[in-house]
Amino acid sequence: MIYKKLLTIAGSDSGGGAGIQADIKTFSALGCYGMSVLTALTAQNTIAVTAIHDLPPSFIKSQLDAVFSDIGADAVKIGMLSTPEVIETVANALEEYKPRFVVLDPVMVAKSGDKLLRDEAIHTLKSRLIPMSTILTPNLPEAAILLEDASLTAESSNAQLEESAQALCNFGANAVLLKGGHRNSINGEIHDCLINDEKEMIWIKSVRLTTPNTHGTGCTLSSAIAAYLAKGMSLTEAVRNASKYLSGAIEAGSMMKLGKSENGHGPVHHFYQLWSHT
Repeated sequence: MIYKKLLTIAGSDSGGGAGIQADIKTFSALGCYGMSVLTALTAQNTIAVTAIHDLPPSFIKSQLDAVFSDIGADAVKIGMLSTPEVIETVANALEEYKPRFVVLDPVMVAKSGDKLLRDEAIHTLKSRLIPMSTILTPNLPEAAILLEDASLTAESSNAQLEESAQALCNFGANAVLLKGGHRNSINGEIHDCLINDEKEMIWIKSVRLTTPNTHGTGCTLSSAIAAYLAKGMSLTEAVRNASKYLSGAIEAGSMMKLGKSENGHGPVHHFYQLWSHT
């Protein structure tokens, strides 16, 4: 018996809703063994990010070497990488160890609105990491930054999303999932635009739930995609199943309360399929 081994390379969320905490919860909920390489420490809760401490690239490299040289990884999920030096360090490790699947979630802004990626790191992300990714999973604001396209807004049409997803593919990504959660609902649904590894355009639809408990949704979705890829699903199957898992986690989490503020963003419920609430 062997584990399906998943590695998250991302920042830590002290509140437990996003970052490596959300990633490892997702890996575990979906029956995989989770490992982590921390790139940054954040002080945050349901309301805000109050401090960020970037870890030295040399220490990030030591973590990468420790995991890959001994345990290895069936899939890698990449989240918060705040500086060009950190991105180069991760890219060099991917070139050296060549994991089969790389899910790149270009984390740029926290749910609270706090900026997590420095401006000077965006070019390095586009030139170094996107071409290595099995799938790139930006939301609409992240896609607008990557494409330098201010016209991508909540009012954007399906045609605009299709054009933007194709433009993101042109950076060298094997596949792109452009998430539509920041767009206005379409008949009460969220529509995500997927260009898969066969360059097919596919729309992934899910019911929009009205809840403030959406902290960590992007981390959770990308981690679920990585888990399903490691378990042998095709890329399109992995995205569809990850979307279903996230919808269930949001629905279950909408009934929970975490944090003192009425204006906070609580987490999704990663273990809704396993925990009993009686």
